[in-house]
Amino acid sequence: MPKLMQAAVITHYKQTSPEIKSVPIPTLQPTDVLVKIKAASLNPIDLKTMAGGLRPLLTYDMPLIIGSDFSGEIVAIGSRVTQFQVGDAIYGRPRKTRIGSFAEYLAIDAQEIALKPSNLSYEEAAAVPLVGLTSYQALHDILKLHPGQKVLIQAGAGGIGTLAIQLAKRLGATVATTTSAANVDFVRSLGAEQIIDYHTQNFADLLTNYDAVFDTLGGHALEQAFSIVKPGGQIVSISGLPDRQFAQEYGLPRWKQALFGVVTHRLTRLQKQTDTTYHFLFMWPSGAELATLARLIEAQELRPIIDRTFPFHELDQALTTLKTGHARGKIVLSLT
Repeated sequence: MPKLMQAAVITHYKQTSPEIKSVPIPTLQPTDVLVKIKAASLNPIDLKTMAGGLRPLLTYDMPLIIGSDFSGEIVAIGSRVTQFQVGDAIYGRPRKTRIGSFAEYLAIDAQEIALKPSNLSYEEAAAVPLVGLTSYQALHDILKLHPGQKVLIQAGAGGIGTLAIQLAKRLGATVATTTSAANVDFVRSLGAEQIIDYHTQNFADLLTNYDAVFDTLGGHALEQAFSIVKPGGQIVSISGLPDRQFAQEYGLPRWKQALFGVVTHRLTRLQKQTDTTYHFLFMWPSGAELATLARLIEAQELRPIIDRTFPFHELDQALTTLKTGHARGKIVLSLT
């Protein structure tokens, strides 16, 4: 095995683009596996990481290899790993302190991976971990959607939305979503039943008495979500601001807990006014939940949607496409 690998590296926040360069292959901890990465997907959190937008929650040492999820093949295992073996085809989402999937190799804790769905290519599998875990944790773990409930999933044609719609339908919910006119038939094919063209319609004028909202937009759209949720309903956001409760659960220092309480005072007021609950979701890695998603995919109850696949050396073009915010599904890097 070589001692060096090619990886996409930044040396400072707000760097215009990462540099693909030779760096040492990571060393294994006892509970790690070493993966030869076959494909990795791009996610908005990669742009936030590069811009320094996560610094209130995470501080990274530089230089930093970026990339948040992947698929690949195990080439070495740590001394305490028993559930996987060399040669296994796997996929995963590393914990936020150990990102780095835009590279030829990645060391990752064995608890954060699962066997790749057998009916997916490596490129298709790489499109699943981050959006799959985010959707599953929002809809299943937090909202606990069940048959007969109504949920709004914002931006239904995006990377999160395309999988979240399918999962919500699988859980038995009635799904509304926002999208552009060009994607109406597409999101309907995924299972959305009420579709709002955000260019010409406002969801807050059309929806009422919903059980839940899965917000991927934040800002004004998040605030409007409180107007459509019935008393006792819930809102989960991945794009809103972390609140005091999240800061406490995440173990942030008290001064940050107080700060987040101040900056989210409007959301706290809206919760009280509408008798609803707001959750900020900062997705956590879980090999067990990835295994659950793999079973659903193999049963053809979920399918990843890929907009475009780029070779690794075209990472800059892939990031430019991601920045447009108009991809239908996921953007994937191929490292084979």
